[in-house]
Amino acid sequence: MPMLSILCLLLAQPSQSAHLREEIEERHSDPLYHDLQALYRATADAPLWLRGTERTQEAQALLQVLQDAPRKGLRAEDYAVVALRGEEDLAKFDVALSWAAMRYVSDLTTGRLNPQRLYVGIAVPGEPLDLPVFVRDRLARTTDPGALLETIETPFPSYRRVLAALQNYLELASQDDGEPLPDPGRTIAPGPAYAGAARLSRLLRLVGDLPASAADPGALVDAMKHFQRRHGLPPDGRIDRATLWALNTPLSRRVQQLQLALERMRWLPHRFPRPPLVINVPEFRLHGNDARYRWVLSMKVIVGRAYRHETPLLASQIESVIFRPPWNVPLDIQRDELVPELTAHPELIGEMGYEFVDRGTQSVENGNLDAGTVERLRSGNLILRQKPGPRNALGLVKFVFPNRYRVYLHGTPTFRLFARDRRDFSHGCIRAEDSAALAAWVLQDHPEWTPERIQAAMTGAETIRVTLEQPVPILILYSTAVVTEDGELHFFEDVYGHDRRLERALAKAEQERG
Repeated sequence: MPMLSILCLLLAQPSQSAHLREEIEERHSDPLYHDLQALYRATADAPLWLRGTERTQEAQALLQVLQDAPRKGLRAEDYAVVALRGEEDLAKFDVALSWAAMRYVSDLTTGRLNPQRLYVGIAVPGEPLDLPVFVRDRLARTTDPGALLETIETPFPSYRRVLAALQNYLELASQDDGEPLPDPGRTIAPGPAYAGAARLSRLLRLVGDLPASAADPGALVDAMKHFQRRHGLPPDGRIDRATLWALNTPLSRRVQQLQLALERMRWLPHRFPRPPLVINVPEFRLHGNDARYRWVLSMKVIVGRAYRHETPLLASQIESVIFRPPWNVPLDIQRDELVPELTAHPELIGEMGYEFVDRGTQSVENGNLDAGTVERLRSGNLILRQKPGPRNALGLVKFVFPNRYRVYLHGTPTFRLFARDRRDFSHGCIRAEDSAALAAWVLQDHPEWTPERIQAAMTGAETIRVTLEQPVPILILYSTAVVTEDGELHFFEDVYGHDRRLERALAKAEQERG
């Protein structure tokens, strides 16, 4: 290299470094400011994505990943991709791409929003990723950033299934004509008499409920039933108001549901000390996982009523299992529901096994509902307790996990409500359809607790508490889009309005980021 060129390069380097530092300081109010400082401190203020005046292959590959952010449920505009592609100032480009890389990695691995802004109890500590080190030492040195980033994404099979469904629905949403189906004015079976039959057939074929080769008129009814099952509706094959609403929901809205599902999955740590129990509120189901996070247990659940008694979203650990538990009635249920009912029908006290307990937890022998007793029950000076047994509201098994909301998972003496498609009927606790099977799964590390012993404990005469040597992680989550292990995509009603709430919070967070 000629001496003059070397001299020019040496003279240019400090200027370039100074320019980089200026660009970093321009972002002094950005949440990633200190990470940017740390990143370029380690490079001695040398550019990361440039070779001389040319963008590196690694930079070009990363730009394409950022452009494809919607395929991961993220937004390309959040990373200023258009501005980056057109940026001519080399220092601005280098710093902006480093910033975009760190933000993308953060969004991809832990979500766009801190869940504690919405749900205090849902935060689960995960292993933090050192963004400056990862970007500098790994991302800036690969020409296949997509493959590298897959290694740090949420590892659970359920996440991968939703990710694949999103990519499929992005394509379907672009293909769908969006024509609304006409309201028939009454509940009808789909067929030639329905004015929207042609559009209905196109839609059901597009989303996979109606086989492409199906020509039999009965196939459309069968496809409707399949669609209804996938959307948490009674599968009767008829078009009623709820089914019409689901059919007319734009596929772009289904894309948004999948994006929100991915966001919530990213809030979770990438590993658990042992396989977790997951309760999905809108699905009204629980799933027990094995060591590879495959579902080995799945059953219906009943959750808290919308608007008044919503089941809280949280992460905790099941610490004990109680067979034949008593029920200490919460004061609000005691005062507002049971005292009026028992006053009107005092015979229920004996029939349902209720007893009055003072604050010292001693049973009060006098079970008469005189005026004084009613007043003490309303004030909380007396507690209503239901004895263990087949009529106990908690059923025959209770699963205890610490939480600030005083909710738990338990069985039930009443099974008729499990026949409903929408199952929000409780005061906030979760009722399991098959508490014996659930107890066997929770106690799988206790070989002495065989199915036979579990049944004996459930039908015995005493209350038995089993403390777990290794607590079981339990997650009460919320996702209106779920892909089952056989690849079938299900959508559910936003029963608590949490999807709308999360969308508003994400929009607000974007405004705050600027």
